[in-house]
Amino acid sequence: MSRTLRLDAVLIQAVIAGALSFAHLHDLAAAAGQDGWKAWAYPVSVDLLLVAAWRRMRADEENRDAWLWFAIALIASLGANIATAGLLDLNNVPPWLRILVAGWPALAFLGGTLLAHSPAPLQEPENADKLHEPAPGVTVERAPKLAPELPPAEPDPQPSPPAPAPIAPAVPVPPALLDHARKIADAHHAQTGAPIDTATLRSRLGIPPALADAIATQLT
Repeated sequence: MSRTLRLDAVLIQAVIAGALSFAHLHDLAAAAGQDGWKAWAYPVSVDLLLVAAWRRMRADEENRDAWLWFAIALIASLGANIATAGLLDLNNVPPWLRILVAGWPALAFLGGTLLAHSPAPLQEPENADKLHEPAPGVTVERAPKLAPELPPAEPDPQPSPPAPAPIAPAVPVPPALLDHARKIADAHHAQTGAPIDTATLRSRLGIPPALADAIATQLT
């Protein structure tokens, strides 16, 4: 019951304060030359800009534009309340005040547009922390990554043994031909001082290479 009474008292106080501020703004606008419905529109414009800036401040406390327009609307509202408290002759309003009242619609339109189109701050969902927290009592173990198996290394190739030199088939040498070849070899050695080679022996005797090799082997 007490909570209901306090809530009703707050609402009644807000209605009274809003009505008085509304009337002061209306009287000031009318004294500045804004007659008819225009004088009633000024309090609505000031209060709407004040509420819009306050809501933007609640959504984003670091928004400097919201604080700026809230201060402008608050100064306009407080200025009207103070001016109508007997400090200003409403029958003889100074020109500078008429200029401020006449320029207020453009200023309020600019502030309302900037507040309406300013980007809203990004808000993380309430359960964002719960999504990143691991479940209690649950341990996640990851299997170790096994290195890929490599094929067995091939043994180094063993050097192959050198192929044996082909053995020339034994070629029969006639004794008479061997004696003749020995005479030619002796004569060649006597003339040149060097033993006869196989090529010279083959050309002197006119025999095939295999027979010349066999004769040269026996001569040595």
